[in-house]
Amino acid sequence: MPELPEVETIRRTLLALVKGKKIQEVHIFWPKMIKKPVDFEQFCDALIGQTIHDIRRTGKYLKFYFDDYVLVSHLRMEGRYGLYSKEDPIEKHTHAIFKFIDQTELRYKDVRKFGTMHLFKLGEEEGAPPLSQLGPEPFSELFTVEYLRETFSKTSRKIKVALLDQTIVAGLGNIYVDEALFRAQIHPERLAKDLQLNELKRLHEQIIETLQEAVEKGGSTVRSYINSQGQIGMFQLNLNVYGRNGEPCRECGTSIEKIMVGGRGTHFCPKCQN
Repeated sequence: MPELPEVETIRRTLLALVKGKKIQEVHIFWPKMIKKPVDFEQFCDALIGQTIHDIRRTGKYLKFYFDDYVLVSHLRMEGRYGLYSKEDPIEKHTHAIFKFIDQTELRYKDVRKFGTMHLFKLGEEEGAPPLSQLGPEPFSELFTVEYLRETFSKTSRKIKVALLDQTIVAGLGNIYVDEALFRAQIHPERLAKDLQLNELKRLHEQIIETLQEAVEKGGSTVRSYINSQGQIGMFQLNLNVYGRNGEPCRECGTSIEKIMVGGRGTHFCPKCQN
């Protein structure tokens, strides 16, 4: 699943492709992905004549800003947007086509059909699910060491599980939680409430730094992720633990281990994160 750096990269590349384009028609071939409004035909009708003015991001969600509406889109595991000419053949697993008046088309493909779309009237998107259910972003002023201390004090979960909870921190996923915990020298099975202040400071710093570096490198290409211009991310070349089971730690040479924490494959260095 694309995490914050990948979704931010998609946002930037996609905005350059579609900003200022006006919708002529909308076709939905998998109505179940439209979560709001319930009637997908209302979704299609509402966007006719609307112009894309901006694309923003909250956590792992893309937010398309039109004249009167905001489309909130989650890519889930395999969702992907791309800009096409109307003459281009429609590829398999294409579930939505936004046709523009300039004869280009924004198409949404999703092999697993897990992606979702919510359409809100402009200004109502932040006050309702799914966005209202999210915790602060790592780049926001609300994401502080004190916030982590207070939040973690109320849970008995392991730190890996707590960080994956989008109601605590928006945008983190399996890759960057593993990487941030390694950099902060914290074992993924430590209880969140047991972390000391100096550990929380390190974790807070490394979450932000890890994500910033990943955004600068266009995210991590793991499995099938590419951005909206068909380019791969390069941060996977900098991964210290994720996907490196059995390989030597870049810091101490100890073999990286993989365990299950909260049902998720988790990579760590048993020496650096003891």
